[in-house]
Amino acid sequence: MSACPDNRCDGSGFLFDEATRRAVACSCRPAKMARKRAAAVAGRLPRRFAGVSFDREPVVSINRANPAVIRAVRQYVGAIGERLDAGRGIWFAGTVGTGKTTLAMLVSKAAMEADRTVAIYSLPRLLGLLRDSYGDDAIYSLNELIDRLCAVDLLHVDDVGAEQSSPWVLEQLYAIVNTRYEDGKAMVLTTNLDHAELEAQIGERTVSRLYEMCGDPLPMFGDDQRRETEFRSYAAGTQAPVDEDAEWERAGSAPRYGSADAGLGRRLLD
Repeated sequence: MSACPDNRCDGSGFLFDEATRRAVACSCRPAKMARKRAAAVAGRLPRRFAGVSFDREPVVSINRANPAVIRAVRQYVGAIGERLDAGRGIWFAGTVGTGKTTLAMLVSKAAMEADRTVAIYSLPRLLGLLRDSYGDDAIYSLNELIDRLCAVDLLHVDDVGAEQSSPWVLEQLYAIVNTRYEDGKAMVLTTNLDHAELEAQIGERTVSRLYEMCGDPLPMFGDDQRRETEFRSYAAGTQAPVDEDAEWERAGSAPRYGSADAGLGRRLLD
């Protein structure tokens, strides 16, 4: 049992009142319950990104193409606790293969290393998870699942705008983003779309809140890093790395977005 951060209870979240002979909630209990809700959707980095670092590829190559973006990410992760406490997020925009997901994973890794709860999803998988909450065998209802998604310290959503837009999609995205906006909770996102395309795909209200939470998206330029890495690997006579999209979808032990390790059960995700 973890110790009470307020040094009042024994870590249980309750104090025993001798006068009334009853247990009363400790001041640490609200935070303890929030972490418990967050744990239902919190996960770990996909295996491919477990070793992501500023001094390793592909970040070294990304730095050559986007030095200003790497400086901004260094500043963000260097003050990760303060940024998360302030509800300040970060997001990345650019074409396919420029390193957006890698840098977002680097941010999520820094948050985990700071002992913060993080949930990592691609947008299509996140929406699939929400749709599955309507099933008879769902562990959580839609509202319960959204509550848990909004309880984590950092919500990481990849490929924003990748899902075909519909009134239901717009409603769910707005509910998640707006709740985190109102609660002062940070997000890290990636998108291939520009401002106008993003508004058309996920709605003006949602985009407006993302700008207020995360500031301007960091623009990513350059060649497709996956293809460049593959070319260098073959040129050196080594095996090319597995594409990350295939890695996330591959069956087996590799952690997925919203994997069973996150406590939701693989049956909701497959």
